[in-house]
Amino acid sequence: MALVPTEGAMELAKLIDKYLVQWAKGGPEEQETFIVNCQCPRFQSGDAKGLIKDSVRGKDLYFLVDPGNYSITYPLFGNENHMSPDDHYQDLKRLIQAASGKANRMSVIMPLLYGGRQHRRSYRESLDCAFALQEMSSMGVKDFITFDAHDNRVQNAIPLVGFDNLMPHYQVLKAMFKHFPDLHPGKENFMVVSPDEGAMNRNMYYSSVLGCDLGMFYKRRDYSVIVNGRNPIVAHEYLGSSVEGKTVIVVDDMIASGDSMLDIAKFMHEKKVGKFFAVVTYALFTAGLEKFDKAYKEGLIDGVFGTNLTYRTPELLQREWFYEVDCSKYIAYVIAAMNHDVSITAMLDPSVKIKALMAKYE
Repeated sequence: MALVPTEGAMELAKLIDKYLVQWAKGGPEEQETFIVNCQCPRFQSGDAKGLIKDSVRGKDLYFLVDPGNYSITYPLFGNENHMSPDDHYQDLKRLIQAASGKANRMSVIMPLLYGGRQHRRSYRESLDCAFALQEMSSMGVKDFITFDAHDNRVQNAIPLVGFDNLMPHYQVLKAMFKHFPDLHPGKENFMVVSPDEGAMNRNMYYSSVLGCDLGMFYKRRDYSVIVNGRNPIVAHEYLGSSVEGKTVIVVDDMIASGDSMLDIAKFMHEKKVGKFFAVVTYALFTAGLEKFDKAYKEGLIDGVFGTNLTYRTPELLQREWFYEVDCSKYIAYVIAAMNHDVSITAMLDPSVKIKALMAKYE
């Protein structure tokens, strides 16, 4: 097998590769690295091409891409241009083309799903994610691996192709109890709150494995206005039991501007919550970190947990209130299982490992 990462996913690829090399040591598959020498050079005009410099004939290729890594730049007519999700997706397709059909099997690992937030049509709109999945399928990709898809029903666009939507439940809880070992899961001390109705499934899972109550916020939006591509939220209405003195975690797929999460934190503070943690798979912080710095100083939040599945700025990683959740070993397990045609069902539902973790801290 071989890893084929785009430039924006190289950091994560190296972490995954470290585990794969370690596990293959001493066996017939032993090698120094599974990462293929590849690149997508660009001309000053912005045109690019994909190059794979190592042999990939007969191998299982695992393409790794991070559409959210805006830190990667390239020259464009003398200007420095930051790569957009569209640019990363085009580089992925270039590398798939460069494989020239010589691989045994091609899989795409795209934790942050390209166009995932544009997953359904309500008017005359594009369906970017569904079309991208169909496009890659037509190029010979047999399996897609993503994490915490905004709406995993987008897989209906490719019903005859493998699509696995992984959730970092175990990794999140392991990181949380590692950094806060004094937390006590259970109905008396803990509570999970969904930020909206769309996030109920992931929050129901956490409340179930933690054995605690579940609350929910309902977002009232103004559908007559569109601001920054979305209908603005008028108010958050809370449905649930008292949070006074309890540790509350709010789980969502991403923090974009973060306004909704801070509104919830403010409400919880007014209701005398004990500790407040935000848990997200993708910590984007598109509007900067200053609002969260202020909220942390004011005691509104006790921490934010986010994965390393997409780009995090150096400034975010230095924040006292941010805790990173490493998912590289999880991806390495999935790759190794797929390469050996082993079922990954147990990885999709890590409830046994979570129960063992909870027993340790109870």
